[in-house]
Amino acid sequence: MPAPLNPLKERLAAGETTFGCWLALSSLAAAEIAAGAGFDWCVIDAEHGPNGLAEVLAHLRAMHGRPAEPVVRVPAGEEWLLKQVLDAGARSLVVPMVHDAAEAAAIARAVRYPPEGTRGIGAPIVRASGYDAIPDYLATANGCILLVVQIESREAVANVDAIAATPGVDALFVGPADLAADMGHPGNPAAAEVQGAIDHVIARAAAHGKASGMLAFDLEAAARHARMGVGMVAVTSDVTALAQSLRATARAARERFAK
Repeated sequence: MPAPLNPLKERLAAGETTFGCWLALSSLAAAEIAAGAGFDWCVIDAEHGPNGLAEVLAHLRAMHGRPAEPVVRVPAGEEWLLKQVLDAGARSLVVPMVHDAAEAAAIARAVRYPPEGTRGIGAPIVRASGYDAIPDYLATANGCILLVVQIESREAVANVDAIAATPGVDALFVGPADLAADMGHPGNPAAAEVQGAIDHVIARAAAHGKASGMLAFDLEAAARHARMGVGMVAVTSDVTALAQSLRATARAARERFAK
């Protein structure tokens, strides 16, 4: 029995646009709700969200069996960290702050078993193999891994062709806030120079047959990126959805009761 197929990887390879939600609250209830709400994927954020390995594992269990693909954003592309998250059962990863092809290649090797990579072999005792219930996991896991690297600096934009051409990299996801800051426009990803860089990354990813990704919490912006062929569009987060809903409800209640 092989490792289960990764439908998100297959859809991105086919050029489809998928929509997702960012999970940063470290709330298992929010993860359960989001994973069944109709999104194609949900990112468990271990870079800026308060999620260590134990929390990531709990999120993966909470989302298990629900339609959305769990995608884990690790805090860094360290080999030991990638190995732990993969062994916990993640098969779709976002790695932040990848600046050049050498970094991308090292990460691509780290998430795959030999001979294609350097991932340590602990398959018989980890959740990823169903605790050895998937006998062909070791032989088939590499084909199920989705590796998304984030483009978040001037250097990464300058190296985008080499990064996109790296074997084992499936998608390039733009981090607009960090990219804007690195380009001298902190807090203003809408700056023309930043938007030009974003469009360039999307175009170069497509030229190399790779998917791209983008945060676009404004639905008009999300629709624009979908029309551009962006494969992964994050349209909200658990923080954003909860905060906006609560604030809007409180404001509406006060206005109503004041009458």
